[in-house]
Amino acid sequence: MKDIKFDFNDILIVPSEITSITSRTEVNPFDSNGFLPLITAPMDTVVDRTNCDLFYNNKVNVCLPRFEERTKGDMFESYSLSQFEEKYLNSVLDGKHCVLIDTANGHIQTVIDATKKAKDMYGDNMVLMVGNVANPVTYKILSNAGADLIRCGVGNGAGCLTSFQTGIGYAMGSLIYECYYMSLSLDKPAKIVADGGMKEYSDVIKALALGADYVMLGSIFNKAVESCGKTFIKGSGDAIEISNVEAINHFKRGDLGESKIIKEFRGMSTKEVQIKWGNEVLKTSEGVVRYRPVEYSLNGWLDNLESYLRSAMSYVDARTLEEFVDNSEFINITNNAYLRFAK
Repeated sequence: MKDIKFDFNDILIVPSEITSITSRTEVNPFDSNGFLPLITAPMDTVVDRTNCDLFYNNKVNVCLPRFEERTKGDMFESYSLSQFEEKYLNSVLDGKHCVLIDTANGHIQTVIDATKKAKDMYGDNMVLMVGNVANPVTYKILSNAGADLIRCGVGNGAGCLTSFQTGIGYAMGSLIYECYYMSLSLDKPAKIVADGGMKEYSDVIKALALGADYVMLGSIFNKAVESCGKTFIKGSGDAIEISNVEAINHFKRGDLGESKIIKEFRGMSTKEVQIKWGNEVLKTSEGVVRYRPVEYSLNGWLDNLESYLRSAMSYVDARTLEEFVDNSEFINITNNAYLRFAK
């Protein structure tokens, strides 16, 4: 048994003794491309071709689910390992490619082999994201194989049952922290994409302070009225399916009274998704389907996140995301300490 690992609720970020920042406007919470350090989870109840430009225009990096084509050149398209090998490894395609090898188990040797071969073939003409992984050593191996970004996290997401059903996983806070310190010893470390289990603004902020370059969001974005997937109005009777356009108009007008706008949310290993993808043999589901009320607009949530992130960075005297990682110190807290402020 190794040392006990920690999650977001187990820690707090300690303010610097003195900060030179007098205004949040001095803080830059964006990456080198001017985007927030966020990526859409490639889930069909979050993002597709109908709404991907909305995320993009709100400075959120976009990763589309399988079988959805990008509308902008720097959006990521997702492929299963076999789809990726068939499309990209049989011959070199022209142009720039932003691609996710979308596998639940990124520890498989064939994923590592495909990563190395693809980067040998395409070099900088392919921005390659791989994963998921839940072992810091696998992060190192995939970095050395040439991966540009690695999704870190297995079993933590709201639509995922992997850890619950199989007992496989790694506490998310420790995973990010250990992958970050692993990255410091590498010649070309992959960007760390913290994927799964974010519930509050503070979870996203802690993930970034621990060393994540990006945070991938599914459940949080699904609860925005603009997310894709089936949408319903639920009052005292049966739920009635409506279009996303209708949902957005109702949300803006606030004219539903006691009724609520409901969104379907499902993990991408559910049997419903397997059927949608045309799988002839259905695997045991490690995902879940839920129906949840809409809580906010995308723009409203992002405005809040940006404001809270700027505030957190100012507390630790960090003007950039890189300084936020360098300057952040953490304390472990008891569950009673957490409950004191978790209102």
